[in-house]
Amino acid sequence: MTLVPGPDHEIAIVNQIFESFVHDGQSEAEIAAELNARRIKTDLDRSWSPAVVRQILTNEKYIGNNIWNRNSFKLKKRHVRNDPSNWVRATGVFEAIVSTDLFAAAGAIIGSRAQRMSDEEMLEGLKETLEENGFLSGIVINEAATLPSSGAYQSRFGSLLRAYSLVGFKPDRDYRYIEINRRLRGIHSDIIRNTISGVEAVGGQVDHNPQTDTLTVNEEFTVSIVIARCMQTGAGAFRWNIRLDTGHLPDMTIVVRMGRMNELPLDYYLLPTFDMTKSKLRLSENNGLSLDAYRFDDLTHFFDMTARAPLLEVA
Repeated sequence: MTLVPGPDHEIAIVNQIFESFVHDGQSEAEIAAELNARRIKTDLDRSWSPAVVRQILTNEKYIGNNIWNRNSFKLKKRHVRNDPSNWVRATGVFEAIVSTDLFAAAGAIIGSRAQRMSDEEMLEGLKETLEENGFLSGIVINEAATLPSSGAYQSRFGSLLRAYSLVGFKPDRDYRYIEINRRLRGIHSDIIRNTISGVEAVGGQVDHNPQTDTLTVNEEFTVSIVIARCMQTGAGAFRWNIRLDTGHLPDMTIVVRMGRMNELPLDYYLLPTFDMTKSKLRLSENNGLSLDAYRFDDLTHFFDMTARAPLLEVA
């Protein structure tokens, strides 16, 4: 699969976002408001938010880079978030649509927010945001123009829950659950679209049933895709609850296990229905060989399974 630049008007919007942020000094919130006022939609046909703008400003794909090894995992070991110095970066592997200087300038602005703030200043800003909104969540933090990212709070204080407790926030309900679920619905659509594209890229064929969201691959087997949101227990452990599709009984379920911030996939489980004895699974960071044998860092293995070649090519 080769990544290529998108439509010219989308490239122009991306560059406008970087120019407005770096040269015009606009915040993510101001940029999102301007795009929405002009009735410009995202590539998913949604309204812009400060969090979406920030994702664009920090994504190296716009300068032609691919990144691997953000996380590491070994059997019977915990998943770990690798230091950025240990990431494997393929530089310039496809055509860039933003200059490296402009991208670096945006990164410096974002990075300086957390670096120049003491713990006390970060907590004071969080407390003010709590007073303004009445509650806190990762999205609320990411959309606050004067605060560093929610990831910065997690890194500085160990977890968002600890940062919340330090400013006196004890939610009687999990507001984040509502916002995360809304985001995951969009991610589910993206995963389905990317899975179809990946199968077709290796010569396979996919039929998508929009009513059941199941995929029939090469007229041979059916696949269901499940997004598993990451939850943190009171003791600080991470868990993923999975409900398998027992109604349509697909031959395989692709479980997309989300990372700790529920923003990007952590890994993938390719679960054959024949081997699953329970309809509900609760995954921890380490699950033993009976489940982790089905774990993969990406969907390359699945695409290899679906690859097909014309008879003349094989001959």
